[in-house]
Amino acid sequence: MTPPADVYRIWVYLYQTPLLWLTATLIAFAIGDTISRLLHRHPVANPVVIAAGLLIALLGVTGTPYPVYFEGAQFVHFLLGPATVALGLPLWRNRRAVRRSLVPMCAALVAGSVTAMASAVAIAWVFGAPSEILASLAPKSVTAPIAMALTQVIGGIPALAAVLVVLTGILGSVMVTPLMNALRIRDFAARGFAVGVASHGIGTARAFQVGEEAGTFAGIAMGLNGALTSLVFLVLPLFL
Repeated sequence: MTPPADVYRIWVYLYQTPLLWLTATLIAFAIGDTISRLLHRHPVANPVVIAAGLLIALLGVTGTPYPVYFEGAQFVHFLLGPATVALGLPLWRNRRAVRRSLVPMCAALVAGSVTAMASAVAIAWVFGAPSEILASLAPKSVTAPIAMALTQVIGGIPALAAVLVVLTGILGSVMVTPLMNALRIRDFAARGFAVGVASHGIGTARAFQVGEEAGTFAGIAMGLNGALTSLVFLVLPLFL
C-alpha cells in the first residue's frame, strides 16, 4: 500500500502536468457520452453538461485554479477551430438542400439573431443591469471566441460573455428537442437551423446527434449568426 506522503508527492507532481488535465477532460467527456448513449441520447443527458459537471466537481475537490486546468485543456480548445472547419463537409454534401432553402434561411437568420440579442438585453435592462452586463449579454448566442471579442469592443466583460455563451449553448441543446416536438416542427432542417442560431456549437453538436441534415443546417446557422452578429457589433458603436 502506498504511504499517504508518497501519494501526496505524486499528486503534487501530476497537479502541475498539463497532460493530467487534458486526460481528465477527455475522460469526463467519454463518461458523459457513455451516459448519454445509455439513456438513448435523451436531451437532458447532454454529454457536454455531464462532462462540465464532473470537471467542476474535480476542480472544486482538488482546489485546482482554472489557469492550471486550462494549461492542459487548451489542447482541446485548439481543436475547436478545425472542428468548426470540418462542418463544411456535411454542408457540401447537402448543398442542394441549402440552395433550395436560401431565402427562408436568411429570413430566419435575421429574425433569430436580432431576437436573441434584443430580448436578452431588454430583459436585463428592465431589471436594472449595468451597461457592462448588457454588453456581455448581447452576443450570448454566438460561439465563445467571437462573443468575447465583440463584448470587449463595446465595453463588456469578455470572461462573463464566455460563461453566458456556454450556459446558452447548454440550455439550448437541452431544450431544443422537447420544444420543437411541442411546437410540432418536424422539419429537421428547420430544427437544426433554429438551434444553430440560438445555441452555437453546443447546439450544433446536439443537432448532429439527431441527424446529419439537422447538424448541417445548425452548422450553417452558427457560422452565419457569428458573421451577422459581428457586423451588427461593428455598426453599433457608430450609433452609440
